[in-house]
Amino acid sequence: MPLTATPSSANALREGAAAGPRSPSAAPQDGTADTRAHLRDLARKLVDAGVPGVIVRVGDGHGRPIEISEQAAWTKKDHRLRADDEVREASNTKTVMATLVLQLVAEHRLALTDPVDKWLPGQVRDGRAITLRMLLNHTSGLYDYTEDPALAPALTGRDPHVWTSTEILRLVRRHPAQFEPGTEWSYSNTNYIAIGAVLQKATGKSLASLVRDRIAKPLELRHTFYATGTAWHDRHAHGYEPDAAHMPPDVPEKFRTYAGPQHDDHVDVTGDYVTASGADAAIVSTGGDWSRFYGALMSGRLLPAAQLAEMRSTVPEGGPEDPDELSYGLGIERAKTDCGTVWDHVGVVPGYATYNVTDSTGRRTASFFFATSTLSKQGHQAGAALMDALNCALFD
Repeated sequence: MPLTATPSSANALREGAAAGPRSPSAAPQDGTADTRAHLRDLARKLVDAGVPGVIVRVGDGHGRPIEISEQAAWTKKDHRLRADDEVREASNTKTVMATLVLQLVAEHRLALTDPVDKWLPGQVRDGRAITLRMLLNHTSGLYDYTEDPALAPALTGRDPHVWTSTEILRLVRRHPAQFEPGTEWSYSNTNYIAIGAVLQKATGKSLASLVRDRIAKPLELRHTFYATGTAWHDRHAHGYEPDAAHMPPDVPEKFRTYAGPQHDDHVDVTGDYVTASGADAAIVSTGGDWSRFYGALMSGRLLPAAQLAEMRSTVPEGGPEDPDELSYGLGIERAKTDCGTVWDHVGVVPGYATYNVTDSTGRRTASFFFATSTLSKQGHQAGAALMDALNCALFD
């Protein structure tokens, strides 16, 4: 099935790849050289399957990390891909937003039991019943704003209007709730639009400054920032989508056309700014920076023990009958694999698909980046194989 930057793209990657087979034989177990060769082979298979570029990074806590970059020949006229290039982290942003909330909880400036109406009175449907915890772990029942057709031009770079959180929340209020707050789980980007608005209301500061001052500067993450426009800070990977004539046939019409320069049957969306994304998807980073972030998060440098435990308190993504293979905490997912339990998140915006994973200590981390959000069936299978290999490489 294709993975596209449609409203369900993040869930499609999570369910189609992350929930795919996780075999202990997914990566060789006889040394770094074999693991590197295996991962490079999988990256090349993705390029062969039509992915314009792939970055892979694995750090197992011992020595230098494995870093791999592969790209299609036609993309080299735009940019020579490197493993340390900046990329749009998309929904991995949610892990950072949850960290900021939990820092304020530790400072007694917020409480996970706070109703949304305490901070955003009248702006969120069922705001008296929905708590900050429900926003963070996707049990609020709020409609996902990316499903509304009005947002399609903004999500494909064709609408220059920058949607504010107030405008998005007003749009969402027109839609009925998916379920009663706290009774089910459903991934909704709206939850983090509301979280971003709460953070700004509680601190009086912009999200860009909160990310800079509380996360990036203390950890010396020189390539990590909250994007508020099209500008990049340093070398960055180019992102692409198929042009309208080469888009898979089952992609909805409203998501078949992207803004940007066209060549080689693709649209270069690197310069696009998704003007409806914010606290749910705005962060730019690198694999190396994200590894440092995960290390600081899981080791307790960013959060006291009580708040880190709250972050890692999960609910099943498939409901009460789910075997709990996949469950969601506060801004982070837990996956039980045959190689061990990992913590991860997936992110998808036009031109950029990312996956970041860590063990419970933060010493072992891995990530991949795809230079597109549109995968063929073959690409989906190759992506699932790479995700399996990364998860197992943590425990190699």
